Amino acid sequence: MDTISQSLYETDFNLWIEQTTKHLINGNLQEIDLKNLIEEIESMGRNNKREIKSRLIKLLMHLLKYKYQPEKQTRSWISTINTQRNEINLVLEDSPSLSPYFVENLSDCYQKARIDASSETKLPLETFPEDCPFTQENILLTGYLPD
Repeated sequence: MDTISQSLYETDFNLWIEQTTKHLINGNLQEIDLKNLIEEIESMGRNNKREIKSRLIKLLMHLLKYKYQPEKQTRSWISTINTQRNEINLVLEDSPSLSPYFVENLSDCYQKARIDASSETKLPLETFPEDCPFTQENILLTGYLPD
């Protein structure tokens, strides 16, 4: 890595990406800012995982609100459910290896969603079951809305 690449990474990220891509295509491996390239690749993986968790919490919260506060159901809730579900499915389609990550984090995300749903609806936390009432399949199933 040369100082020019390091400096470019810090001052013009997009140009750094373009130059790094060109170096990779042309096989100029000695010109690559390897340290920052590795950092960016690792960051991409973390971002996908963070996105799954964030969207899953929001999706579960809205499924809970929909199920346990039916008198206040809105099109906005349904839209949020559809959007979060679609975005999770897109990430999983692009990176199927993240499916186990989804499963491993479902319980933790559900607990956070349960707390958020209680806070947002003003219903007691005990209103929402301690264990997730939705199957993994239903959570990701397009069009699924709880009874």
